[in-house]
Amino acid sequence: MQRETVLELLGVETFYGKIKVLHGITMKVKQGQIATILGSNGAGKTTLLRTISGVVEAEYGQILFKDKRVEKLDPNKIVKSGISHVPQERLIFSELSVEENLKLGAFTQKNSHMTEKVFTYFPALKERLRQFAGTLSGGEQQMLAIGRALMSKPELLLLDEPSLGLSPMLVEEIFTILKQMNKDGLTILLVEQNVNLALDLADYAFVLKNGKIFMSGEPESIRQEDKVRESYLGEGKGKYMKRAKIWGQQ
Repeated sequence: MQRETVLELLGVETFYGKIKVLHGITMKVKQGQIATILGSNGAGKTTLLRTISGVVEAEYGQILFKDKRVEKLDPNKIVKSGISHVPQERLIFSELSVEENLKLGAFTQKNSHMTEKVFTYFPALKERLRQFAGTLSGGEQQMLAIGRALMSKPELLLLDEPSLGLSPMLVEEIFTILKQMNKDGLTILLVEQNVNLALDLADYAFVLKNGKIFMSGEPESIRQEDKVRESYLGEGKGKYMKRAKIWGQQ
């Protein structure tokens, strides 16, 4: 069954002052996918997510969510349309309680019943409802940031570096939860520093270089690209060719 396009960018260009960061980005994310954006530091990954969520305004191009243009909407209206953004810095309100942070995530909803759903994904948050968010561990703060984003009942979740600063055990836990969210129907667009982890999770991948889509495709096809292996997987071309020769003899 062919999936419908939920998010489409057409020739999107974004500037910081006079500096162009995104150069004509054109891409599609299908409904029910986990799509990942890969690229080195400074490639424009975070800016791309910020542009989709309206935190940074696109100077040129179109952003369509469910066939409706959203690139000129205020961020709160983009959230109301069905897109939630978990930023790289998490940006939780450290002096508010866990419960208060979650309630703020539901500001676009008159009657949100998502709290119990969030607790099914992150039961640790239920045990810390009255605790100040700033006293949570790094992993719990990341869970709270994702949980807060879920409170607005999004159809598309934008995630920026969810593994940053976390132990491997916590990263594995959070990525297992993300996979379950996707099985429950949530479309996810993920920026992730751990390329192998991102490709293991994703259905589709985009490689960003100098603010442009350098290549895109299914994870396994991306893995086989020499330039990706050299730049992001730490494997030189000689090592790759040597491995290919060995595999061919097996």
